[in-house]
Amino acid sequence: MQQREGQELEAITEEIDRAQAYMDQYLPGVVSFGLKVLIALLVFFISSRLIKLVRRLVRRSMERAGADTGLVQFIDSLLKAFLYFVLVMLIASGFGVDTASVIALAGSAGLAAGLALQGSLSNFAGGVLILMVKPFKVGDYIIQGDLEGTVSQIEMIYTSLLTPDNRKVVIPNGALADSSLINVTAQEKRRLDIDVGISYAADLRRAKEVCMKLLEQDARILQDEERLAVVSELADSAVMLKVRFWVRPEDYWMAKWEMTEAVKLAFDENGIEIPFNQLDVHVRQE
Repeated sequence: MQQREGQELEAITEEIDRAQAYMDQYLPGVVSFGLKVLIALLVFFISSRLIKLVRRLVRRSMERAGADTGLVQFIDSLLKAFLYFVLVMLIASGFGVDTASVIALAGSAGLAAGLALQGSLSNFAGGVLILMVKPFKVGDYIIQGDLEGTVSQIEMIYTSLLTPDNRKVVIPNGALADSSLINVTAQEKRRLDIDVGISYAADLRRAKEVCMKLLEQDARILQDEERLAVVSELADSAVMLKVRFWVRPEDYWMAKWEMTEAVKLAFDENGIEIPFNQLDVHVRQE
């Protein structure tokens, strides 16, 4: 019995010695690696805060210098990508990774990715071209094909628009740089035409006077610009009047809608008929 207990004790001692040997062999490496991971997380946390601070300082300095908002957003996104790349390289070097080899590998991978993602590169080049040529800026209302809205953000690859009904539209910069677009708000004023038809029996001079009076009363209409109420066409069933005036871009739609309504109400008050298509049906009884 004592011999068996001695053997069990000896086996336990051997297991303890073996475990102690494993700990002596691997524990320092595990502790060292754990400390490196902890330091890397700490460095990443502090550095990410510093990156945000640097980005904020760069944005503020560019805004004080009067830089375009789109350029500020573009430089900010580019600076963010660059600084985080540098941070990852620094952390990798802390783990003993040869950063030169990593950069060379990243360059090769970047070349392969560039060949595979030519569209993204063209979008990046389009973003640079947009910021250089400035066909539009943040806050402008643009129309590109079937898409339109207010430019809210210009980034490295995409430009974001907000539609009048508050939908977000994302357009690749390459498409904006390589195709025609309309910048509605690029100028300080916009011309507005309203077409309205009156009956051939209506008093034409009176109708024109009513329209001109409406143009004089609306404060949104630029009084130092051209204001017209002229006959534009003698149509089949109506004399077509064109009411033309100029407004600021931000007043365009409300001025158009409210002036159209005002013309209709003023014509009704002055007995000026606005004709509409009618169909006369004659029934013959036999």
